[in-house]
Amino acid sequence: MSISTASPNFSKISRSSLGTQAPLIADELDLIDSLFDLSGRELLEVGCGAARLARALLERHPDSRLTGLEVDARQHERNLQRPHPRLRLLLAGAEAMPLPDACFDGVLMLKSLHHVPPAVMDRALDEIARVLRPGGWLHVSEPVYDGALNEIVRLFNDEREVRIAAQQALDRALARPDSLWRAGEQRHFEMPVHFADFAAFERRMLHPSFADHHVDAALTERVRVAYAPHQRADGANFTRPMHLRVLWRR
Repeated sequence: MSISTASPNFSKISRSSLGTQAPLIADELDLIDSLFDLSGRELLEVGCGAARLARALLERHPDSRLTGLEVDARQHERNLQRPHPRLRLLLAGAEAMPLPDACFDGVLMLKSLHHVPPAVMDRALDEIARVLRPGGWLHVSEPVYDGALNEIVRLFNDEREVRIAAQQALDRALARPDSLWRAGEQRHFEMPVHFADFAAFERRMLHPSFADHHVDAALTERVRVAYAPHQRADGANFTRPMHLRVLWRR
């Protein structure tokens, strides 16, 4: 589903309010490829995580180069163990990027803006505008606070406020009189999420390397009980509702 005009209530949009089923997209790279010409580009991913999508993008576009920015030192060290000739890896936060001005054609933020501390979200978007070339694009996809998986995750990591803050930061970036941004396309879609069993869920969601959710035995049991009805012989399958916003650098 495409939404071509800005809404003053982005932070309040939920999947159920859309009135239609959003498309299921298994690989966000396919969506990115459909929106932008990625060939021969200098790209930046802010909050690259394990750099899975970054590596897949470079394999699909052998004449492009990508810089992956990651604030999690442990994940960054793991990424360095798998070098790629066209992937540069940097340890830094989005609000202070050790990068020159106007050096990228496009920037990706995939489920990462809400991980930026709200107090520095505006600065992070200013930094992205600084490193983007005029005419460049910013692809921001954020999880919507909705769905069965969200109902489990919010027991130990309630992201409602930070997800709202992320959308509000984008709104402010566009609304400023001196804004360097113009609004582009928006879409809602869903992504499949699979866990083989609760142990896999626990490793991935309760104890990530980038955050301490202060999970004790009692809370783990509450989460286990909430997760249990979704487990089948082949694992637990969820869909995560997503909201994409594209901003263009003036």
